Amino acid sequence: MASIFNALHIGYSGLNVAQIGINTTGHNISNAEVDGYTRQRVITAAATPLQTYPGNVGNGAQVMDIKRVFDNFVFDRYTDISETKEYSDFETKTLEELSTYFPEIDGVGIKADLTEYYNMWQTFADNPDNDAIKLALATQTKTLTQHIAYTQTQVKSLQSQLNDQLAVNINEVNSIAKQLADLNKSIEIAEAGKTYTANDLRDKRNVMERSLARLIGAVTNAGQIESNIQVDSSSNTKTGSYSVSVNGFNIVDGNSFHPIYLSRENNSNGFYEVSYERQDGTLIQIAEKISGGVVGSILNLRGASLDTTSGMPTDGVVQNVVAQMDAFAKGLIESTNNVYANSATKRMESNKLDLNPTNSLVNSTLNVQTGSFEMIVYDIDGNVTTKREIVINQATTMTGVAGSNSIQGQIEAQIDDNGDGNANNDINNFIQFNWATFAGGGNALELTLDPLAESRGYTFSMQDILKDTSYSSGSNFAGALGMSRYFDGDSAQSISLNYTLANNPTLITPGATPVAGDNVVALNMVQHQYEKFDFYVGNQDFNTTTYAMFDIIATEVGTQTNAAILKNETITTQYNATELEYNSVSKVSLDEEMTNLIKYQTSYGAAAKIITTIDQMMQTLLGIKQ
Repeated sequence: MASIFNALHIGYSGLNVAQIGINTTGHNISNAEVDGYTRQRVITAAATPLQTYPGNVGNGAQVMDIKRVFDNFVFDRYTDISETKEYSDFETKTLEELSTYFPEIDGVGIKADLTEYYNMWQTFADNPDNDAIKLALATQTKTLTQHIAYTQTQVKSLQSQLNDQLAVNINEVNSIAKQLADLNKSIEIAEAGKTYTANDLRDKRNVMERSLARLIGAVTNAGQIESNIQVDSSSNTKTGSYSVSVNGFNIVDGNSFHPIYLSRENNSNGFYEVSYERQDGTLIQIAEKISGGVVGSILNLRGASLDTTSGMPTDGVVQNVVAQMDAFAKGLIESTNNVYANSATKRMESNKLDLNPTNSLVNSTLNVQTGSFEMIVYDIDGNVTTKREIVINQATTMTGVAGSNSIQGQIEAQIDDNGDGNANNDINNFIQFNWATFAGGGNALELTLDPLAESRGYTFSMQDILKDTSYSSGSNFAGALGMSRYFDGDSAQSISLNYTLANNPTLITPGATPVAGDNVVALNMVQHQYEKFDFYVGNQDFNTTTYAMFDIIATEVGTQTNAAILKNETITTQYNATELEYNSVSKVSLDEEMTNLIKYQTSYGAAAKIITTIDQMMQTLLGIKQ
């Protein structure tokens, strides 16, 4: 039955609804600038009426729930573009840093040093007996090699930083994923019975979901989507089962957390492997499957696939630059040394080699080609005393008995090179072959003059027999082994002027013969800049000049950087538009909240007026009794 006390309750219910409205509005205003906070709205309804005669009597108002104004479809788009933007931002920033290592557009850098290096060889060819020019040539060579080595060091340092950033970001992913699993448990407890919605906890979860997407491209998978039409026509949210996955691998499953593992114990270069533990405890590599967010960008730049033997990445933008720089330097070293081997000397010793001397040279890791070269012996006046062609085919090995199809066998063969019937003036009489094995592993080829011949002023050289006019059409035997080195090293970081020549530049030889005024080798070095050589980058063979090979590296870095910048500008525009759409749905509007505050304040005052009116009625009623 309706009574005056029931009327008092109706006024109280109005006060309560207005109070909750003011509290919610104040909560919105307080969190207006909090990242990820979603504005909330109070859902009210009329309380169950009293059934009396002559009809139902209203029983005030009640709060049904407090809901977020949240559109899951817009949030998904916002999350996706956030992931893409993080990937693009990181890629652009890294490539812009990488491009500063190749300032060729400003007329400085390795290419400019290379030009000065060849110009110095031309000066040397014009003045082959000038020791001061030899010193200047050595200085310019050191400038070139140091710049190449420094640039490669910078590139590798950038790659190392990427590797360290990979660890930092994976650890952050694991930390957030664990927090997310714990948060799911709290949400499950808070929403038990499906009576209330854990709004603030769900906001916090959305922030974590977007963070995981930005970090590693994680995708949230939930149950069905339920509409919240009472709050807003576009408001909806996902409910039911919950998981977060990275390319199909669940890192969060309800309130369970499955970490991503990092390991570099078995990698000699310190590169991290990224793996996921299956239910049977087996770790499977997933680096190549991660393609989103900051981690995806890092792996794309550093390289996701690691070689099981060397431990180095086999792909990646930065790794490709490392490989190209090594190919450029190695091609420069080998081709230059192959030309410099034309200069007469008393002794040649190869680099330290990892080579089985009884296996095919052409099929080894050395860049030895099928073809032939000449061993030439000169007398003290620079006249050719004797020479012999050494042929290299698919079956040629390093060592073997005299007369066999091996380098040793061909040098030691009893052949009348001059056709004069004299058995004492042939190559085998002048050149001594020695295959040395080092105690710590590795081998080296050493070719020396017979002591008697050396004492009489004889010298010898190696000269490729070219199949055509191209310098790259020879066997490259001397260059591949480093038999008579102008450059030491075998990579961009190790390239340097030969140690002996660096200590005494006057030993740099300009000619093929030990005769004053001979500048053949110096002229060949000048011609070297126009010749094409093989530069091997993985399975790719670039047959081009040294200038062109470096242009390929610098141009590719510049092109990729420009493409990344342009793409980033487009993505940033898309991101800004999507963020604006998301904020228009869920972000707190202070103007709107102030309007709501006035509305609830007015409602509260009206409800209070009801109570004061009832109080006056009760006073009147009590007065009647007196």
